[in-house]
Amino acid sequence: MKFFGKLNIVSALIAFVLFISIELQLNFYRIWRITGWEVDTVNNVIAIIHLVGFILSTIVFVILIKKWLNGTKASFWSIILWLPYLVLFIFIFANLFPITNRGDTPAPVSGLLILGQLIIYPIYLLVINAFSTTTIFEIEENAVE
Repeated sequence: MKFFGKLNIVSALIAFVLFISIELQLNFYRIWRITGWEVDTVNNVIAIIHLVGFILSTIVFVILIKKWLNGTKASFWSIILWLPYLVLFIFIFANLFPITNRGDTPAPVSGLLILGQLIIYPIYLLVINAFSTTTIFEIEENAVE
């Protein structure tokens, strides 16, 4: 039962990272309006958050899958289990902060970018899980024998 709880925590964390990325893209105009920054500044800050978040989340996911999920093949369930958490996070956020101001509507191209993320994200998770379940030491030991 401990493994199931840890698997769900890791899956929720995986979903939360994508949720932050999606919400930053969708709420660009809100961030711009509330902060009063220039458009280029908001773009640069969001790009930096995406880059740093991608690097840090990759490291954290590898560590969590190796330590918490013991690098087992069952950790591949996280490739599927993040989706319900993502839907839940987006639903809660949309209900807490609905788009009411007409100027805060996201750009039409945001939907295409988000669809691209949703298609590529499981592949990214597959690579992370494959890397986490196969260690370099196991490969070297097999090569020596």
